[in-house]
Amino acid sequence: MSQIIIRPAEEADAPAMLALYAPYVEQTTVSSEYDAPALDEFLNRMRTYTRKMPWLLCEIDGELAGYGYASPHRTRAGYQWSAETSIYVSPSFHRRGVARALYSAIFELLATQGYYNIFVGITSPNERSIKFHSAMGFVISGSYQDSMFKFGLWRDVIWMAKSLRPHDTAPSPTIPFPELRGSPVCARILSTAAGYIHLAPRQKA
Repeated sequence: MSQIIIRPAEEADAPAMLALYAPYVEQTTVSSEYDAPALDEFLNRMRTYTRKMPWLLCEIDGELAGYGYASPHRTRAGYQWSAETSIYVSPSFHRRGVARALYSAIFELLATQGYYNIFVGITSPNERSIKFHSAMGFVISGSYQDSMFKFGLWRDVIWMAKSLRPHDTAPSPTIPFPELRGSPVCARILSTAAGYIHLAPRQKA
């Protein structure tokens, strides 16, 4: 039986995560970057974001299947209860539920931390990503038209939003992820999310 693990990312995981991310930068419009970051820059991003928010990875039989993370939506005080999320999956593990599993864990962790909103920017056209995010509870909230230039073309960025809780009370300060990381609640969330992964293609009914 295959071993499936979803866990918080460590700095030692950075080279493998960067190797997974680089083709998304160099070959697709999923990332708005032109060049893959150097390892030092990638590590700096991890250290900065993980002070407050989760970075998770999925390993299947010791191989990196994918990773995902949350980052601040904006830096000013009024936006501190809103996050952005990103997921990157190895082509070897597409259509196995890895993205759903990572997202499910990140969403529940962010909700537990006290966040209210999640936003994701999707470079258009990308109907597959829009359908996936819709299935995960996101709704289209707007677009930045002709806002990104890559591979010789101006491209729209579609923004989708997901609400984690009702907006009917004043928010309390969020809990930094390091305070939640070693808790039984975090362990349960990660274990439950791993159960969403299937290693054989689903059979048609």
